[in-house]
Amino acid sequence: MKAVIPVAGIGSRLRPHTHTQPKSLVPVAGNTILGHIIDRLQDAGIEEFVFIIGYLGEKIESYVRRYYPQLRSTFVIQEPREGIGHALWLARDTFRHDQDGVLIMLGDTIVDVDLRELLRTEGNVLAIKEVKTPSIFGVVETSNSGRVTKVIEKPRIPKSNYALVGLYKIADPAWLASALERIIEQDLRTHNEFQLTDALMLMIQDGAQMTTAPVDHWFDCGRKDSLLEANAKLLNRPEFLGNKYPEFPDTIIIPPVSIGKDCQISHSIIGPNVAIGDRTIVKNTILSDSIIGSYSELRQAVMHDCIVGSDASFRGLNHSLNIGDNTEIDYS
Repeated sequence: MKAVIPVAGIGSRLRPHTHTQPKSLVPVAGNTILGHIIDRLQDAGIEEFVFIIGYLGEKIESYVRRYYPQLRSTFVIQEPREGIGHALWLARDTFRHDQDGVLIMLGDTIVDVDLRELLRTEGNVLAIKEVKTPSIFGVVETSNSGRVTKVIEKPRIPKSNYALVGLYKIADPAWLASALERIIEQDLRTHNEFQLTDALMLMIQDGAQMTTAPVDHWFDCGRKDSLLEANAKLLNRPEFLGNKYPEFPDTIIIPPVSIGKDCQISHSIIGPNVAIGDRTIVKNTILSDSIIGSYSELRQAVMHDCIVGSDASFRGLNHSLNIGDNTEIDYS
């Protein structure tokens, strides 16, 4: 089966990091968002990929060709960017004739699900997760038998708490391609964009059978808080909890953490839930629940819940104090 990954968005909710990097290449837990997605799909046996690129797309193509040269990769440019439905419509000829179906996974989404089991499931399958605020997501409604009866993008009054998580297995790609062509030809927009949910709804109305697959964890990595949450959850996997780290002078490491190559760390406390990129310098710093890019430098800092990009530098306050009795100083 082929995987189609739309990664054309500008990532406005992750500014300023996406001024210089595509959202899918923002680091998390010792990898990039896109790297985690590709690794999971490869583990499930998928080796053929279609990447729909746009904003800073040359960086995505360069990344894939450098770190995943073994993949059979195709790149489709989305310009202008008018929604996920528009992106897939542009790429429709890369998958419409695939007899084994197609797997669509959004490029800012990391999910915990048994992908091999999902791929073995008959028919069309939509991955879902119960959420507290369904109105900000695509929502699925089902019958008592579990069959999908409706999908709707960001409904004003949701009738279900089950959100689409950005993972779709489509058994009949030609049917999907035809539905995508209809929404483009008829200019069927929702929230001023062409939506995949509208194409899926056309398929349902024409008789397509769809079921759902719940996921254990879902991280919409397009926001700072969810990116840091994903970082913490991923770092708490066994492969990170069992890591052995180099000896750093006068430094305490509190697992789980991910530390890149050739880092210089001293007189610091690192962790928990910290991911540090390659060749970064950290001195006299307390760091927790944060993501630090490569080639950066932190000194004299106490940092938590932070995202620091690559080639960045931060030096905190360094005080010499002579404080008498009954004194209170608050720098907050």
